[in-house]
Amino acid sequence: MKHRSTKEVVDDLRVDGRLIEVNEEVDPYLEVAEIQRRVYLSGGPAVLFTNVKGTRFPMVSNLFASLEQSRFLFRHTLESVRRLLEVKSDPSALPKHPFRYAGVPLTAIRTLPRWTSRGSVKANECRISDLPQLTSWPDDGGAFVTLPQVLSVDPNAPDDLMRVNLGMYRIQLSGNEYDIDREVGLHYQIHRGIGVHHGLALDRGEPLRVAITIGGAPAISVAAVMPLPEGLTELTFGGALAGHRIAMIRGDHAPVYADADFAIVGTIDPSRRKPEGPFGDHLGYYSLQHDFPMMNVEHVWHRDGAIWPFTVVGRPPQEDTTFGQLIHELTDPIIPDVIPGIRAVHAVDAAGVHPLLLAIGSERYMPFMKNEEPQELLTQANAILGNGQLSLAKYLWITDDPAGDLDIHDIESFLRYVLERVDWRRDLHFYTKTTIDTLDYSGSGMNRGSKVVVAATGAVKRTLPTELPNEFSMPNGFSDPRIVFPGVLACNSPKYVSSSNRDDLLKLGQSMENDPRLSGFPIVTLVDDSDFASATLNNWLWATFTRSDPAVDIGGVQPYTIDKHWGCHGPLLIDARVKPWHAPPLVEDPQVLSKVDARASRGGDLAKYL
Repeated sequence: MKHRSTKEVVDDLRVDGRLIEVNEEVDPYLEVAEIQRRVYLSGGPAVLFTNVKGTRFPMVSNLFASLEQSRFLFRHTLESVRRLLEVKSDPSALPKHPFRYAGVPLTAIRTLPRWTSRGSVKANECRISDLPQLTSWPDDGGAFVTLPQVLSVDPNAPDDLMRVNLGMYRIQLSGNEYDIDREVGLHYQIHRGIGVHHGLALDRGEPLRVAITIGGAPAISVAAVMPLPEGLTELTFGGALAGHRIAMIRGDHAPVYADADFAIVGTIDPSRRKPEGPFGDHLGYYSLQHDFPMMNVEHVWHRDGAIWPFTVVGRPPQEDTTFGQLIHELTDPIIPDVIPGIRAVHAVDAAGVHPLLLAIGSERYMPFMKNEEPQELLTQANAILGNGQLSLAKYLWITDDPAGDLDIHDIESFLRYVLERVDWRRDLHFYTKTTIDTLDYSGSGMNRGSKVVVAATGAVKRTLPTELPNEFSMPNGFSDPRIVFPGVLACNSPKYVSSSNRDDLLKLGQSMENDPRLSGFPIVTLVDDSDFASATLNNWLWATFTRSDPAVDIGGVQPYTIDKHWGCHGPLLIDARVKPWHAPPLVEDPQVLSKVDARASRGGDLAKYL
């Protein structure tokens, strides 16, 4: 089924037994978000809430409940999209395999968006306050749209649909200083296409026309987060995945997706910003309140039978984990054509996506010489860090895999492979005073921090220890080292209170130099709770890579600097403690937890997922 509305998606899932309907009243303030988090983690289906407090519109969550359910939604188009991407990456495949790619020309035609003068989304008009006021976390600054499709067009070419940008940028509907029903907040981060359009509008001294749509074909939500090259509109990918050309309404406003369930239409004020946030985000912390662009609302439209799709953002895994899995499935085969020499990349969801990126490259320089140190891998690392959203990576671990046995999605095995080969004297390469993800508060300021490349190749250099030595010493304040996985330790460390605590890295390093019995572990992480950090691999990944700024928080045993290159002779030390300037982690409201527990105790189809 090639869906054109959220109702068609809901009906499709219902017929296949992939939907639960909840007719009791639910509260969009915290309760529906807690239900969604539990249902997703329990492997549950989509959930339709027909009786939502404060609004006449039904809400639906967990449409992308799993990779398998996502494949079901796109069962009629996914294979054709794969083949289109294959041909795009290797045009010579078309004449070589004409039968396999016979449908590609038709798929390509469907990628082209088209103008229309009307659409289902304009059937009715309402106000912002009539919409579901979803609040997901207790300290969120107000109600937010969590599956928005934000559309803007190049101000220099307003009639060119091929220059429309479609992105999923955070939209705050209420709270803070927004004038209710007249203003909404628009939060977009660096390396986002709307920023190019906004800059052009500012150069012209005019407002930027923007349309925020919600619902319609689920392909549009996926297209909004698809990492496409700059200048290529996401509407083309959306059309291929939806199985039909995407119709956009032309008017005295930004292009509006005609089949959407809802549309908020207006302009970004060129001279004013207002505080936006806080908001519980995908790193597992609140992104704090900052001034961001403000949109003046001109119209709020909705189609007949409109349903409000939503998701919840928080510490992974959440539903947006499935978006990442689907994107990896579609794009992994074409990565070698995008970045020569790179065979695979993987943004690690458990670490908050951008903080940790893994890559498998190739060492092809002078193949007649056996070389044990990275060469071409460093060239490829620079290419990755110069490529779109991949450039937001804070830690990039890259290696080659001559035997072809390494699975980049098996994170522990990948890290162990690198740790068996890494030489901390030469294999760390820092980028200081650079840009990092807007949502990452581990650095020196908003969008400011550092990066490090860990590049390793060659033969195995060490056996990773799996047990602690019988006796060892640690300095005062350090205790309870725990093995996370072979080769990696997490140890309780003094609470980080001020910059004077930076000396703790030096203190631990000197202690390990004097008593080298722990030095068989190539990585030791300083944490606030070693039991938590070592309980699961995901806990360690989250704590380590979201709470550290490489240039500041990496130290080592017997460190040295030669010709401005920093390295260490012994283990690498990473300070993964919570610092005073970090954003607070996301914690559920106890009363809401009890409320959902009580709902579960009443039984019914939903209860087994709560």
